[in-house]
Amino acid sequence: MSDQTGAAVARIALDGEMTIYRAADLKTTVLEALRKTQVLEIDLSGITELDTAGLQVLMLAKLTANADQRELRLLQHSPAVVEIFDMLDMGAFFGDALLIHT
Repeated sequence: MSDQTGAAVARIALDGEMTIYRAADLKTTVLEALRKTQVLEIDLSGITELDTAGLQVLMLAKLTANADQRELRLLQHSPAVVEIFDMLDMGAFFGDALLIHT
């Protein structure tokens, strides 16, 4: 995980498995980053596996951002992320272009 903070926009990069085994830690990381900025960009290019627990972390972050009038942007979706988003038809929920980082 890396962190790059700007004035009103911050970016974090998540990597490895985004599964039930890491969901609690990832939730804390993502929500803390979201609280510190108006716009949070999350680079998902390093995600190797995504399950429903990891997806719930992303959904919670999106709902929290909307409730707090902040913006969450998901970027550089890995193939693992695209597979789950396609399978569960989540693209519209997040509203981000599903571009695979190559």
